[in-house]
Amino acid sequence: MRNLSLAKVAIATFAALAVCITSNLISGCSQTVESKSAVAQEIESGQVPPAARQFFGNDASLLQPGKEGQAALVYINPNAQWKTYTKILLRPVEYWDISDAASSTHDEQLLTTYFYNELKETLQKNFTMVDQPDAGVLVLYVALINATGATPVLRSISVAVPQARILNGIQSLETGSYAFVGTAEAEMKALDGATGEFLAGAVDQRSGGMAVSSAAQWQWGDAENAMNYWSDRISTRLLQLQGRAPASQGSQSS
Repeated sequence: MRNLSLAKVAIATFAALAVCITSNLISGCSQTVESKSAVAQEIESGQVPPAARQFFGNDASLLQPGKEGQAALVYINPNAQWKTYTKILLRPVEYWDISDAASSTHDEQLLTTYFYNELKETLQKNFTMVDQPDAGVLVLYVALINATGATPVLRSISVAVPQARILNGIQSLETGSYAFVGTAEAEMKALDGATGEFLAGAVDQRSGGMAVSSAAQWQWGDAENAMNYWSDRISTRLLQLQGRAPASQGSQSS
């Protein structure tokens, strides 16, 4: 019986090591990975949580599970004339959280400001940013939900120390999430600037990956990486819907 248990541990260790080695060979291990979205799961089960109800209103029912490589939940208006939207009005990023959340008001302001600036910097490479809604203007709303910070020292050890990295990989295989990582969940909706028509929506959640660049990061480093990822994805997806190529290629960390 003892030998069988040791064999299972050995197999799990080998599998985790193989996964990490393969990931390193392909991309150096990703900065963020897709994780289970609590909001998406509730919407799929027919129970729309307050954060989604207030953000999407009745349009929450239009969201559907995304395909591979997409957000957890997605909606694209099939009748939208995407090429007409050459301008974007980016609303201030909102923060939604549970009442007993550990994040402080200062942290929330820090995160939403970072997300807004990252979105604006990325979008303005390919769109004209405006401050008033109008015809041909896409009004973009984004909300950050329940962001959690990484455990800095343990996070660094789990990425940088080979033995800890293997153990973290094993945990990921068993639980679907790495240890000591930060997470962030986001909602996005795009409306027509003249009519208010619902054009697109998404809900997604990401957590820290095992990229070496994630070592020695600060508490909100994983959340920042997730926001960088979403900023690139939102801009890229809008360009794809318009049949356009990016004017300048941003980093596509995943």
